[in-house]
Amino acid sequence: MNIPRHVAIIMDGNGRWATARGLSRTEGHRKGAEATRQAIESAKEIGIPYLTLFGFSSENWNRPAEEVTDLMNLLRYYLKKETAELHKNGARLLIIGDRSRLSKDIVLLIDHAEKLTQDNDKITVVIALSYGGRQDILFAAKELARQAAAGTVDPEKMDENLFSAHLMTKGIPDPDLMIRTSGESRISNFMMWQLAYAELYFTETLWPDFSKRDMEKAVAFFDGRDRRYGGVSPARERG
Repeated sequence: MNIPRHVAIIMDGNGRWATARGLSRTEGHRKGAEATRQAIESAKEIGIPYLTLFGFSSENWNRPAEEVTDLMNLLRYYLKKETAELHKNGARLLIIGDRSRLSKDIVLLIDHAEKLTQDNDKITVVIALSYGGRQDILFAAKELARQAAAGTVDPEKMDENLFSAHLMTKGIPDPDLMIRTSGESRISNFMMWQLAYAELYFTETLWPDFSKRDMEKAVAFFDGRDRRYGGVSPARERG
């Protein structure tokens, strides 16, 4: 089977899962955190080297203050509880996004988790927090503009590789497969540059119910795709 090198997931449906059961949205997010742990374990078992999870978008700051507070508290709990387990299982943890909007204690927890796991090589887990795809592109453009103004970069020699090297995902291969749960079929400002050639897989499954079997279905979908990158596949040429 053709296993994607990098899978990115928009983890959607926590609120709807909770509402359908008469529970608070916070309970849905807690259940979603359990699904996150399962997804990491599943990716590792399947042999996926890179897994990116859209944990909290730049737009999520606009949610009700109480829900944002609950999400930040859940993030603190996850970082404190799961970092040691990730390290034990050989996972490297990276966080991308605008850290300036996160509380200082959360930033310290992130720094600790990244430093502790930096040499692990079983799987790289990327969590997108306070992240937006347009924001990512804008930050890279601003940095390159500063370098061009300083004379350290020649604008005429800028190319896609140079631009990619200034994105928050620098050093990470672009996703081969993007999964979105809960039946929504849009990318919602997630890794807009990086998803240019990704296969897109949408499932009705709500994130808290996302299992290893669901991950396997998405990988099987990827395995059946004819990835031509703008060219013509050998099979079509023969036809």
